[in-house]
Amino acid sequence: MPRTRANGIDIHFERAGSGPRLLFISGTGGDLRNKPNVFDGPLPKSFEVLAYDQRGLGQTQKPDAAYSMADYADDAAALMDSQGWDEAFVIGVSFGGMVAQELALRHPKRVTKLVLACTSPGGVGGASFPFHEIEHLKGEARARYLIPISDTRRDEAWARAHPETYAQFIEMAAADPFAGEPGHAMGAHRQLEARAAHDTWERLPQIACPVLIAAGRYDGIALPETQERMAARIPGATLQVFDGGHLFMIQDRTAIPALAQWLLG
Repeated sequence: MPRTRANGIDIHFERAGSGPRLLFISGTGGDLRNKPNVFDGPLPKSFEVLAYDQRGLGQTQKPDAAYSMADYADDAAALMDSQGWDEAFVIGVSFGGMVAQELALRHPKRVTKLVLACTSPGGVGGASFPFHEIEHLKGEARARYLIPISDTRRDEAWARAHPETYAQFIEMAAADPFAGEPGHAMGAHRQLEARAAHDTWERLPQIACPVLIAAGRYDGIALPETQERMAARIPGATLQVFDGGHLFMIQDRTAIPALAQWLLG
């Protein structure tokens, strides 16, 4: 199991593929043991991909102390150091996009090109859905609540018209195979605390690398209008909208190839 000591914690990571270096930063609750993940998709065919479990999650250390977005960004930079990576392309997805913003602001020389996918700047620019407010919801109750928010097309009428598909979505979204592990709930809570405090809005104009903002047209978590505001706030940023909700990178098969083409362009 590949682990490294970085920024004061033991971080579980994986590397695969060949090509330009790409740091992939995952979203809320991300755990590389959950399949499929980034290594099962097309990115390792074009890039050397480095991905990891963030602090408090998966097989990475879970200190029981307050986490900050700066901590998460510094974890990413320290992980790059541990692998001998001076710089890399970066894709940050959802919460990972929040971390990626902080990484580009705190460690600007490390990020050569940046993809911010289904994420938000927080503050007056707009926050993503407040997951900390529904932390009490578990399993099927949480899944039923979030499905129509994750993809705004999946409303009650859709659920009634597609009962089998809806049941499959509930089953997949409710699964948490590692819920009983020591520190699991605490680490997830600490991540949500940090997420709730995320705010880069005033600093976004300081991001100097090329930026692609990738959005899902039906995303009720990272709203399309928030993506438009971010694109207008970051100098030279490009906005690309895909056919899907918060999971547009899975739903729209053109999405990941488009992100890869932009990075390699």
